[in-house]
Amino acid sequence: MKINEEIRVSQARIVGPEGEQLGIMDSASALDLAYQKNLDLVLIAPKAEPPVCKIMDYGKYKFELAKRDKEARKNQKVVNVKELRISPSIDEHDFDTKINHAKKFLQDGDKVKVSIRFRGREIHHSALGMKTLERFRDTLADYGSADKPPKLEGRSMSILISPAGKKD
Repeated sequence: MKINEEIRVSQARIVGPEGEQLGIMDSASALDLAYQKNLDLVLIAPKAEPPVCKIMDYGKYKFELAKRDKEARKNQKVVNVKELRISPSIDEHDFDTKINHAKKFLQDGDKVKVSIRFRGREIHHSALGMKTLERFRDTLADYGSADKPPKLEGRSMSILISPAGKKD
């Protein structure tokens, strides 16, 4: 935003500090009026015809904007993606342990990416990996849902599971 001497328009519609319309005047006299009140002249709508300027405390205005932005950032929820790696021939107990980890992540509101890395000749049995990932997805059905079906990329297959929502 342009303020005070940065404003290079000859005529502007001036709005007072309380929001009242002061009319159309040249920018030099509007700037004098703003200085008399110990405030700043701020160009709010440069594209309007004539441009609109407001007399306000620019420092206070910037502070309020920063405060509003900070409040908006504070209320945002950051979603993390936690990754679990398993093998296509995972043992039952290891599978249950990974399921418990995934449940905890999903309950915390994080997404879970489950990936299988095929080593050596395991890539020829990618159907086993597909079954394992589908079993993983079906076991976690109460806690979250898969965004897409399992996908094979190179030597790894993965699935992304999003949380279903907070359970009380």
